[in-house]
Amino acid sequence: MNIAKVDLNLLVYLDVLLREGSVTKAANQLSITQPAMSNGLKRLRDLFKDPLLVRTSDGMTPTKRALELQPIIRDVLGRLESSIQPESEFDPLTSERTFRIMTSDYAESTLLLELVGRLADLAPNITLDLITPSDVTFHDVEQGKVDMAINRFDELPLSFHQKVVWYDTFSCVMSADHPLVQRCDLESYINAQHIWVSKTGFGVGVGIDPNEVQKLGWVDAELTKIGKQRAIRVFTRHYHAALQIAKKQKLIATLPSKAAKLFKHDPDVVIKEPPFDIPPIALKMAWSALLHHDAGHIWLRRLISDVASEMNAV
Repeated sequence: MNIAKVDLNLLVYLDVLLREGSVTKAANQLSITQPAMSNGLKRLRDLFKDPLLVRTSDGMTPTKRALELQPIIRDVLGRLESSIQPESEFDPLTSERTFRIMTSDYAESTLLLELVGRLADLAPNITLDLITPSDVTFHDVEQGKVDMAINRFDELPLSFHQKVVWYDTFSCVMSADHPLVQRCDLESYINAQHIWVSKTGFGVGVGIDPNEVQKLGWVDAELTKIGKQRAIRVFTRHYHAALQIAKKQKLIATLPSKAAKLFKHDPDVVIKEPPFDIPPIALKMAWSALLHHDAGHIWLRRLISDVASEMNAV
């Protein structure tokens, strides 16, 4: 096929159709009529010799071919959009830009705490707007409404750019007078009472069923593998809350080591290695192809990577 004979606007139509999953929503996004969008979808189907979107009980569902095309088309359009923007240098010292970052409590308490200090020196007029995972969706990040997501993700859309910020191990946090301070073996750990803390992904969270062990995450998954189960008395999505409860009550918080180290100088807290193996977790940053070539965004990503590297070296 000769590319000169292809209406490249159709690629824009397909990009929006796959993001919106609706002819009506895509038409509104592009400020065209619904018949025009429907005609565009028909031409796309003829072009790719594939239905691309099919109606199912869940709405308009992309075909396998459409899913293969989506990241390719998003990347191509992102590069084109960046190339036609006026070139401008990014000066962090004078920039008054606001960066909107979706971040978990874990990343906010560790990585972002250090990042804020670095920004005060390098970019004193830049503002950070930190948003919880419950406040946004993948769509918000994909559209560039949120500059970046920093969290632990089970999976991400193929259209996203991503980078591992660091890998973290797990630690047990307890009060200095907890019995496990003297004997932190597996049997004592199982007989103790625990705090569960986690919040990953996007969207509004749901309540926890303590009996659904397979859904409780890394710590409990590893205990299940060795035929053990811990008694969880408190479920929280906030790492600082878990640390404070562990400090003042006879409860054990098993959480990522970088969060545990927030209390490493507190004489009322003891940090121990778990008495069983837990694989390290990956903290990632993810962002839209729309912002991949943005000069300010590139600067921020590099700064985050530098801060993370320095924290790993400590």
